[in-house]
Amino acid sequence: MSNLKELCSGLPLDPMPSNRGRDPSVPHAPARTPNLTPEEERLALRNALRYFPPSHHNILAAEFAQELRQYGHIYMYRFCPLIHMRAYPIDQYPCRTRQAASIMLMIMNNLDHAVAQFPQELVTYGGNGQVFSNWAQFRLVMYYLSEMTEEQTLVMYSGHPAGLFPSLPSSPRAIITNGMVIPNYSSREQYEKMFALGVSMYGQMTAGSYCYIGPQGIVHGTMLTVLNAGRRYLGSDDLRGRVLVTSGLGGMSGAQAKAAVIAGCVGVIAEVDEVPLRKRHEQGWLMEVTSDIEHCIQRIRLCDLSDRPSDFVFYREAKRSKAPLSLGYHGNVVDLWERLLTEYERTGELLVDLGSDQTSLHNPFSGGYYPAQLSLHQANQLMATDPARFKTVVHESLCRQVAAINKLSEAGMFFWDYGNAFLLEAQRAGAEVEKEGGGATEFRYPSYVQHIMGDIFSLGFGPFRWVCTSGDPRDLTLTDDIAATVLEEISANVTERVRQQYNDNIRWIREAGKHRMVVGSQARILYSDQKGRVCIALAINQAIADRRAPVVISRDHHDVSGTDSPFRETSNVYDGSAFCADMAVQNFVGDAFRGATWVSLHNGGGVGWGEVMNGGFGLLLDGTEEAAKRASLMLNWDVSNGVARRCWSGNSNAYETIQRTMEEQRQLRVTMPYPVQDEDVLDRALQG
Repeated sequence: MSNLKELCSGLPLDPMPSNRGRDPSVPHAPARTPNLTPEEERLALRNALRYFPPSHHNILAAEFAQELRQYGHIYMYRFCPLIHMRAYPIDQYPCRTRQAASIMLMIMNNLDHAVAQFPQELVTYGGNGQVFSNWAQFRLVMYYLSEMTEEQTLVMYSGHPAGLFPSLPSSPRAIITNGMVIPNYSSREQYEKMFALGVSMYGQMTAGSYCYIGPQGIVHGTMLTVLNAGRRYLGSDDLRGRVLVTSGLGGMSGAQAKAAVIAGCVGVIAEVDEVPLRKRHEQGWLMEVTSDIEHCIQRIRLCDLSDRPSDFVFYREAKRSKAPLSLGYHGNVVDLWERLLTEYERTGELLVDLGSDQTSLHNPFSGGYYPAQLSLHQANQLMATDPARFKTVVHESLCRQVAAINKLSEAGMFFWDYGNAFLLEAQRAGAEVEKEGGGATEFRYPSYVQHIMGDIFSLGFGPFRWVCTSGDPRDLTLTDDIAATVLEEISANVTERVRQQYNDNIRWIREAGKHRMVVGSQARILYSDQKGRVCIALAINQAIADRRAPVVISRDHHDVSGTDSPFRETSNVYDGSAFCADMAVQNFVGDAFRGATWVSLHNGGGVGWGEVMNGGFGLLLDGTEEAAKRASLMLNWDVSNGVARRCWSGNSNAYETIQRTMEEQRQLRVTMPYPVQDEDVLDRALQG
């Protein structure tokens, strides 16, 4: 077992480590099918070998060629380190600056076996969310960070460390871009080739920016979504006895089970792969597991359904336990939806209130979605041996899934799209998801961003996060208390429109420590607006000044101004700019010169390659006045950028939010839109 000093010493070449191949004790990514020509295979091999001196090429060329043909990518398994991969306390990293050490901590957390979906393939979540493209890149990055001074910046090109470049102490210590492909060539087919060639990479949102904090990263947002779905569709935020059916227990989707229980409902989550299902159960995120679909039906029936229509005698006689439950069904969600439909058609009993889906449909043909017609093993084989046939089978399965969901929805179930490209891919499959008279970003079912979350981005709310670099749970408890106190103080003077958001988030942070959500680093997520984020960051920085360990703050790219995504984050932008990506790029650039420790900009993430641009940041709070200044300047910009864009698009919530912000910050001046008050003016002008 190596140590951190050895890990940061660069590529081990004299001698090279033995080639142990893939570790059978951890889950592995499905084989990719890049369909390279012979010349492209030569190019991929040549590209991989350029990390090593020619004296090693004879040995490495043969094994890299085997990896390419067997797995569709050169991961360089020989150089996968033996060290226990985890977020070590920040002072243990052999660095010249704590800023570099904070980046190393976050990288290693992304690859922690308890956190990463496919750790040996450097995939953190989503089936293809890479931290790096190969292990040589990982080792070089750790070496560069250990050598870095506060007058250097590490430049990252889609996993490849271009090197350390001179910069200013005020500059970011790392600039990360992933998947920056010329738009006309940003297709799935081109991506598979470019990834196999080692020249581009899908960083998801927070994998390739080193900011993933495990499935907790979306527990809070998922809980808020379920609560608000109950308020909007069921007329109540008391979800006891209400049933949510969904799918996915892998990376981020693993949050669904925990969120359902915290929200108080019964969550039934289907997962075809037993490994992540058992993992969530062992971690305490999932209460029960079954592979018996009839057991699922019986467990649903045991919940409190007393609010059902009185003509359903069964429901009035049902057991009223009101106990929240998370039940993992080891099977395909299509079978579960069809079984629920059969039950309804046979008995008239609608057993499900709320429905969604969190399979990785941004990656539908490489393991992100498993069709009902095939077992997991059969699907993995077919996607590698006959990709065209596998695509057809996936589309057939999606059509079956949507058909069942449509009929249950017509009966009274409320279904929403979770921004995972489910409806987008179902539309491409030919399923009936079109919305009559809808625009390019609208479907039969609403996106949770459009409807359920109550337009929170336009109010400035989004997934603010922090990581306690000491690794001490007591520091996390302290920061929880700091955040709760700050929000309670601010909430006394907010408008009625945002008070519900504050109340939900105060409730969350006061109870967060009770729910055993930490997987990997001692991290927390909290949805907050601009004022809340700044005040929490400054309060935490003050606590650090009083002899506490540093804290890294960041956020999901899925935020107010981090992401231009017409099928998710910006799906409710209706001025024709939903497909424009100025906001995310400006966010990345603006965070860089306002003090972020590192910044990232990605093509792809959540809804798929070529469908979204997103940017993120990390900022080290070390208790200094400089850190406080950076946090205040950068966080204010990081939120206001997106609120201003939404205001200009015509969103009334954003208009009011940015108006209040300008009153509080005299240096802020935003171009405000003048609305057309008389629609007849347009009609007369267009009619000549």
